[in-house]
Amino acid sequence: MKALQFSVTVPQFAALKVLGSIIIQFYYDGPLATVRLRDVPEPRLPSPDWVKIKTSVCGLCGSDMNLIMLKESPTASPFTSFPCILGHEISGEIVEAGNNVSGIGIGDVVTVAPYLSCSIRGIEPQCGSCQAGRPGNCENFAEGDLAPGMFGALCRDIGGGFAPYVVAHKDQVFRLPDEMSPVEGAMIEPFACALQTVLDNMPGQRENVLVIGSGVIGSLIVQAIRAFDIGCFITVAEPSQFHAELVSRVGADHLITNRDILRNTERITEARAYKPLLGKDILMGGFSKVYDTVGNSETVNLGMRALKTGGVLSLVGIEKEVKLDPTPLWLKLQTIKGAYTYGYSGEGGQRRHVFEMAIDYVTQKRVNVESMVTHTFALKDYKRMIEVNLNKPQHRAVKTVVAFS
Repeated sequence: MKALQFSVTVPQFAALKVLGSIIIQFYYDGPLATVRLRDVPEPRLPSPDWVKIKTSVCGLCGSDMNLIMLKESPTASPFTSFPCILGHEISGEIVEAGNNVSGIGIGDVVTVAPYLSCSIRGIEPQCGSCQAGRPGNCENFAEGDLAPGMFGALCRDIGGGFAPYVVAHKDQVFRLPDEMSPVEGAMIEPFACALQTVLDNMPGQRENVLVIGSGVIGSLIVQAIRAFDIGCFITVAEPSQFHAELVSRVGADHLITNRDILRNTERITEARAYKPLLGKDILMGGFSKVYDTVGNSETVNLGMRALKTGGVLSLVGIEKEVKLDPTPLWLKLQTIKGAYTYGYSGEGGQRRHVFEMAIDYVTQKRVNVESMVTHTFALKDYKRMIEVNLNKPQHRAVKTVVAFS
């Protein structure tokens, strides 16, 4: 079968950092490309605990783009293994099931939580994170029966959804309702990320919160807050007028499109600005919650300066190097929290996986994820899909996906 495979070596990495800065296409086209469409064997079930899925739709994530363009930090490299088949936003139909699989079976349409946690790696006893209900933050991503990999799409033994078939462990698989489209099914994974982010940093009624970036995850964070029926005031900082207009339709109260987060924070929250001897203003007052989906030096530092005393900043997106002035963190007793993947939640007094919550909210039309998918490609057109993602405002693109049927 044809699959979109990623691989990189140290010499290739070094060469692309030079040549790719001149001609960006070198990252995905030509002899040094990090991704290629290759003939690979159709996957087999690793054990009786697994199912094989015929892929219907697979979304391209911002993290996939960062990997392809070598923007990810090498710090995470111990928890990946190459070559690997990309794609972790998946919907499809089960076509084979192992003997130990129950509750789901051949013919079921499903989506996949792609993490490779302790139970999937055959590790007992489970790590503290898995025992605490956060398998997406497992401490054993480089241990157990499988090659290193945080996700199946980052593991050479498993592979992801940019292929006609993919395998998944029974603990990863969630059945989709009959009324849910394959596109909605593929959007459950990114929406679950947004739901978990909000669950971990829940705003209160009438609080002022800031979302930095209104790409797919930023927009889904806004929708997640509204799905929880929280009467807070949401400000979104987004320089792209196209994306700012879209996020205003799904629940944003205020937009910052001129990149001046601090002056707008003063206006929206009535914070007070103080001028240091050198550098940008620091605000007293401001937003109680900040969700930074960009995660570069500028956005993190601005987010902290705009965050009020005792506020919490969720670091949702991340670039590989962030230079930080910790003064606001120290002076205003702030908290910075990582926001990565999902697990189980006790929201509403019932322990449920966040994927189950996401499926319910989409089915109940409390969020609209399908309309975010603006471009659909065949797998063979992956280069064009990458080019669209490199300039989303020009193409009026939000989420791009590969459809297999």
